[in-house]
Parts: sequence; structure tokens; C-alpha cells
Amino acid sequence: MKAWQHPSFVVGAALSLIFAIVAMLSLVWTPYPITEIDIGRRFLGPSEAHWLGTDHLGRDMVSLIMRGTLTSFFVAAIAVLIGAGIGVPLGLVAAGFRGRAEWAVLRVSDFIFAFPALIVAILITTLFGPGAVNAIIAIGIFNIPVFARVTRGGALAIRPMAFVSAARLAGLDNWQIALRHLLPNIAGLVIVQATIQLSLGILAEAGLSYVGLGTQPPDTSLGLMLRDAQALFILHPFLSLVPGIAIVILVIALNLAGDGMRDLLDPRLRSQDTRNGVA
Repeated sequence: MKAWQHPSFVVGAALSLIFAIVAMLSLVWTPYPITEIDIGRRFLGPSEAHWLGTDHLGRDMVSLIMRGTLTSFFVAAIAVLIGAGIGVPLGLVAAGFRGRAEWAVLRVSDFIFAFPALIVAILITTLFGPGAVNAIIAIGIFNIPVFARVTRGGALAIRPMAFVSAARLAGLDNWQIALRHLLPNIAGLVIVQATIQLSLGILAEAGLSYVGLGTQPPDTSLGLMLRDAQALFILHPFLSLVPGIAIVILVIALNLAGDGMRDLLDPRLRSQDTRNGVA
């Protein structure tokens, strides 16, 4: 099956791409500066001048959504890179060397998994102070054992195969086998997991910002917009609905893209499509 023939992948990838383009556009342009406060025009409804209205400080909601999406994407993406950059090598060590190395990786993973991700993030940001950087570190730390376990599981499934045994007989050491044979064959698995962790990272960032431990003013994020609007929900529910719906759509889009990518990269499904005559 081709990528454009997979409905969930097409929908998820298209929506994710739209959000990414909007976020990147905010680096060079927003309809209004996000720090531009005008109390005289606060709580305005959607209009030609302000497509989604204005917030309690008179700031343009479209501009805030654009910049908030960028911040949420950035925090989640860097956290995923930290998790993958450390977790994937640890998983390869665990699968390639086994023994004490594998035991140590698994025990550290179990220790981190013993605490809910959001609790760990709150603990770290409480100790070192609120802010986007500490939120990235907190979310990234929890991503490390996720990628380590996924990498180890995928590598162990490939390790007994004939081409790995042939490489070992050819004189390659464990690291050469891991880098030349194991890692390329589990790259798809890691990419799919990264997509899933990206959506979870956006939720984690929103949660941290909502309780005041994530992104701080004058910058903004989708979670921080929810926090600012919570006290006004009864009188002005639109202020909460806009960032809330944005988070929901973005997370669903990333999960759809990840699920579709998993199906497209699964060799069992590819072979089944071949037998069924699907190109």
C-alpha cells in the first residue's frame, strides 16, 4: 500500500503539516505581535480584523495560537530528540551486549517508569524552576527509557536473523553489527515511536504550562493559553475552546500519522498487501 492510499496517514500527515507550517510562519509573521496589549479591545468576538477574536488582554487569538503551536511543537520535538538520542544507543547496548549492560538499562527504565511522566516533570520543574527549558529536560528524561525499550525490543527481534549471524561470522563486533545491521532495520520502528512521543510531549507541555511550570510569559503556548482562560470559562468559553480544540486536533493528527506510518512500515502488512495484489 502506498502512503497516499492509507486514509489515516493522509489525514494525520496533512493536518500535522498544516500545524507545522502555521507554527513556522509565526517565526517571521503573525497578524499582530503577541505582546501587543490593548485593554480597550479585549474579549472581542471573531471579526475581519481578528478572525478568532481577542483575549482578556486584547491580544489577537490567531497570533497567540500560531506562536503557541510553535512553542508546543518546539518543546515536544526537542524532548523527543533528547529521548531518542540517548535512549536508542542504550537500547542497542542492551540488545547487542546483553548481560549486565542489559540489566542496568532495564532497571533504570523500570525506575523511571515507576513514576507517572507528569509527576516527574512537575518534580523537576519545581526543583529547578518553571520554564520551557526545564520542561524540555523533564519530558526528555521520560522519553529516554521509552526509546531504550523500543529499540531493545526491535533489535532483539532482528538479532537471531541469518544476516546478523553472517555479519558476526564475518568478524564484525557488536557495535558494528548494531550500527550497520540492527539500527537500519529498526529505524522505522523508532520513527513511529517518535511520532507518538511527539504527541505525548505536546500534551505534557500543555499540562506543565497549565499548572504554571512550563512556558512563561511574555512567550506563550497552547497550555499557557488554557491557563490564562480558565478563570473566564463561564463568561468567555471561547478563550478556552480555541487552544483546547487546537491541542485535541494536533494530538489526534500526530497519532493518526503515527498509526498510518506504523502500518506502512510493518513488513508483515506489506507482504500481505503484495499477496493481495495491492501495489
